[in-house]
Amino acid sequence: MADIKHVGRLKGTNKKVVVAYRTIPGDSKSAVVIETAKLDPLDHDALIKVVESNEGQTSFELFEVLQRNMTPDSQVMLTKFHTGGFMKKVPTDTVEMTPNTTDSVQLDELNKIIAEQRGVSIEDLAVTPSNTTAPAKVAESQMSSASKEQPLTDEKLASNLRSDADRLYKEAARLRAEAEELAPTTKKKSK
Repeated sequence: MADIKHVGRLKGTNKKVVVAYRTIPGDSKSAVVIETAKLDPLDHDALIKVVESNEGQTSFELFEVLQRNMTPDSQVMLTKFHTGGFMKKVPTDTVEMTPNTTDSVQLDELNKIIAEQRGVSIEDLAVTPSNTTAPAKVAESQMSSASKEQPLTDEKLASNLRSDADRLYKEAARLRAEAEELAPTTKKKSK
């Protein structure tokens, strides 16, 4: 089985988590996680499907993908998990990333490795406010229960649907090409 990114557990309790932000601006020793056991079963399954998807596995930060995907009740995942209180700010040294059943690495160590590979500091790994305001909002939510998230507009929903359609079209074309390589279709001759 291939390694899975963005999944881990909390040290001490072994509660399974999905890491939405590996580190946050202004606090490189903290991450934002989603405790999967607290989610509704339908939301849990939808989240895991997104994490395991090609889009989820190729993303640098999972929150980017959660902003573009919906829960079964048609809410933006990141917004629903944030406003529902399912996202939690935790120290990076309390999260063990578990890409498979045999390996684990502490999130703070993983952040150090990634920063070294990219030639940046750990602080530079955090999503900056110029890229998105979500990390700041999630961190603020730990101190305030009032949500400042904007509702999903028709334009944003349409944009998400177009993006999904484009991605699915490309995937369908790739699968059709693979099928043709394996067994080319033969056209029936008319009489």
